[in-house]
Amino acid sequence: MTMPSWDEAYASSAPAPWDIGRPQPAFVRLADSGLLCGRVLDAGCGTGEHTLLAAAHGADAAGVDISPRAIAQAREKAAGRGLAVRFEVADALNLGQLGMAFDTVIDSGLFHVFDDQGRVQYVTSLASVLQSGGTCYLMCFSDRQPGNFGPRRVRQDELTTAFSDGWTITDIAAGTFEINPGLGTTTAEAWLATIRRL
Repeated sequence: MTMPSWDEAYASSAPAPWDIGRPQPAFVRLADSGLLCGRVLDAGCGTGEHTLLAAAHGADAAGVDISPRAIAQAREKAAGRGLAVRFEVADALNLGQLGMAFDTVIDSGLFHVFDDQGRVQYVTSLASVLQSGGTCYLMCFSDRQPGNFGPRRVRQDELTTAFSDGWTITDIAAGTFEINPGLGTTTAEAWLATIRRL
């Protein structure tokens, strides 16, 4: 999907399937457990719900997305909630251009949009901004999801291969994405990976 099509997803009055207007429950649990702390980057933040969740729990949070419309909506939400959050239009494949370093990275539904080459670039990009010892919490579409509608399915071994050099995966747990109604379902099978930067 090119940038204009991502931007178009946020132009409609009907929300995109992934933009549920609240954080995914898996990330709420992480925040409630005190794991979204320090300097937090939400990569592919969309309209900012996970970035704002981290900020509401005391993190120094920043969100980036390739869609200017999504970032504009995220900034409006931050202002409306009185939260100091940095939102920037940026390419997740070139996070080093931010000139920032983070303790924690959130990825809710970004990894699975990339092809094989894009995955390599993305993991390299994450490594350029995540401090040694930092953690990436990555939630992606799972190969347990039946059918072929929606994003590319991800197998556990694909995650371990993608993060094999300079990383250690400490956990891959089965979970679910909540999605907007209208697609015949309100949930989709997911993996939640906890990945530490060496």
